[in-house]
Amino acid sequence: MHNSSQLKKEFIKKWVQGLQICCSSNKKMNLLERKKNIKLSADIALASAKNSTTKWSKAIISKAKKDQQSTTLVDNLSGPESTFECAHQKFTCHKRITSKKILKKSYGIRKKIKKLEPCNGSSLATCIAKRLVKKRTQVLKRLVPGGEFMDEFSVIKEALDYILSLKVQVDVMKNLVNATTILN
Repeated sequence: MHNSSQLKKEFIKKWVQGLQICCSSNKKMNLLERKKNIKLSADIALASAKNSTTKWSKAIISKAKKDQQSTTLVDNLSGPESTFECAHQKFTCHKRITSKKILKKSYGIRKKIKKLEPCNGSSLATCIAKRLVKKRTQVLKRLVPGGEFMDEFSVIKEALDYILSLKVQVDVMKNLVNATTILN
């Protein structure tokens, strides 16, 4: 795992490189296009700064690879080795989505039966706590890139790493804004 200062250096290097690629490809951009390019290059820079060691970074790179406009940006920032990982992940995700539909149907039936039954021998507090943990884990799965394909333990582990990486991204962006305001 990277330490914070190392990750900041790697992120800013790749982010600036990504911004240069975005700006050189399209000279006349409106505000919305600029915003999209800044966010896209920041996301890809953050994911590639982690060297694709985490599932969330692989998910971001994989999602960006699917978009034709961002393919060159991904190739330049993360290198050609990400192509194999993204193709492999795309295949496994498609396979999981198909099996997920089948599981969803059977899960819906089980859920209806469970609602009819009281908590099996366990206390009401335990039952409520389990439901809360499950609901919050589902929300977390939606927030972490690629989280919908992870188990509960992996989601929590990836969320912690993702939060730390986002903190690095915010710190770098704050420092950049502070530097530009001082210069102006």
